[in-house]
Amino acid sequence: MLAYVFWHTALTDARSKEYEQWLTAFHGALCSDPLPGFIGSMSFRMDRAPWLPSAGPVYEDWYLVEHSGALDTLNAAAVSARRQVAHDRVAALAGSGAGGLYRLRKGQPALDRTRVAVWLSKPRAESYEAFYAALGQRLDQGVVTTVWARQMVLGPTPEFCLHAGRDTRLPADLGVRVTLTPVWSGFPADGSPAAGGSS
Repeated sequence: MLAYVFWHTALTDARSKEYEQWLTAFHGALCSDPLPGFIGSMSFRMDRAPWLPSAGPVYEDWYLVEHSGALDTLNAAAVSARRQVAHDRVAALAGSGAGGLYRLRKGQPALDRTRVAVWLSKPRAESYEAFYAALGQRLDQGVVTTVWARQMVLGPTPEFCLHAGRDTRLPADLGVRVTLTPVWSGFPADGSPAAGGSS
């Protein structure tokens, strides 16, 4: 499983409510009409994104696909048919943006329950085998729900992303810790896409 992750900002705080309305409209249109290889999407408001210049609120969108071929379909569908109006409205209200591609390495996607992300890189002196073993222990202990790995150095973030429902047992020095607030959750594969309101 792959995830296309897109970080973006609203131009100003004053327009954030309108921005989120069009953002959820876009995700809703995308998820209500399932595409081949597309699993679903999730949008979060972030407390910070150090890798992205921002004067306004910051957001992080996750688009899950079964394989890389589905990215072409998703890219074309995002600006076609009834999705185009919402896409263009969000784009008109947006500031900066950046994207990245990630592969699921451990765990099961639990984006609807994710509230904390930790972005980190493997220590230079540590082997990937030892690094993954340590992450696996955190997974087994229930500290982390999912481990994602950046693909082909596509994206501005560190190499790995850990998702968790909470961060009470995550060491403070583990990496860049980000708090996530759901704005939208929709997975057409389960037959019942659900909109999450601003909060």
